[in-house]
Amino acid sequence: MRLPLSCSRPLLRTVSARLAPSSSRAAPRCAQIFRRPLTSSSDDAASLEASEHDLRFGCYDVILPTEPYEWGTSHIIPRGVPPQIPRPPYVPELLEPGADASTAEEGVAATQRKLITDPEDLVKLRRAARLASDVLTFAGSLVQVGRTTDAIDAAVHELVLACGAYPSPLHYKGFPKACCTSVNNVITHGIPDDRPLQDGDIVNVDITVYLDGFHGDTSRTFLVGEVVRCFTRQLLGTGAHCGYVQDEKGRELVEITEAALEAGISACGPGQPFRGIGRAIHQLLKGKDFSASPQFTGHGIGREFHRQPWIYHECESSTQRDGPSCVVVLTPRLQ
Repeated sequence: MRLPLSCSRPLLRTVSARLAPSSSRAAPRCAQIFRRPLTSSSDDAASLEASEHDLRFGCYDVILPTEPYEWGTSHIIPRGVPPQIPRPPYVPELLEPGADASTAEEGVAATQRKLITDPEDLVKLRRAARLASDVLTFAGSLVQVGRTTDAIDAAVHELVLACGAYPSPLHYKGFPKACCTSVNNVITHGIPDDRPLQDGDIVNVDITVYLDGFHGDTSRTFLVGEVVRCFTRQLLGTGAHCGYVQDEKGRELVEITEAALEAGISACGPGQPFRGIGRAIHQLLKGKDFSASPQFTGHGIGREFHRQPWIYHECESSTQRDGPSCVVVLTPRLQ
């Protein structure tokens, strides 16, 4: 089972899946990369002065909700699912009258730690995880300059249904799409929209499928194009000139997050304490200009989308230990 990771640019990481625009507006930083005008006609970018922010965090478009803001997700029309596709229990049409869909999986019985010991159940869980991995590979092939995240979501939606599965994020606590797409500064659970992806973006695609009564969950952060960013500079007597600069910070963020995931996986094993996962990630990041976000945890998975144990990606003092039939999702989100 491939385990998810997510990473985010540092600005505005509180942009939330609950503040759901019909499309996103990008606030370009490109014109701010080099703030000192050239005094010659040289094309040497090294002679220009980068802002402190861009030197530390790289150059990228900040994703903001479209104005006027629309709170919630009720204005986003979800795609349909054929009646023959089995639904997870939190889907509104399966709830008892008056039940709250936002808390359908939050009861003690639903979220307590459970071991999956039945061999047939393990086969089903692996099948769901394999499908999620295959769908993620397909989604990654669609990450291209000019394609919208909503178009990626539409293709993911159709593929999951064609495989006889249900896209788990759809209707989970009101989420209106089949997958999550988090671009640049959006740290997690971004809602696909009609903003075209740009050369230089990084986008996390988070896939979960519900198949044969089990959820399979995985994600990956993809580089869009060559991860370069256009900059505009003023040449003396020649007007504006546009060039490109490599976004090494964006690449570094993705690479270190993948390394954090591998470090966390290496700490897993029967009898190993869960706190070892956070400690392994902490040791990897020690001395580096990155940190794991404490706002989100990994989690158990199985018949429920999210359940105990909750996995911290930073140092903590939990005494819980891994078991041979305990299935968890690691989701280090770096900033």
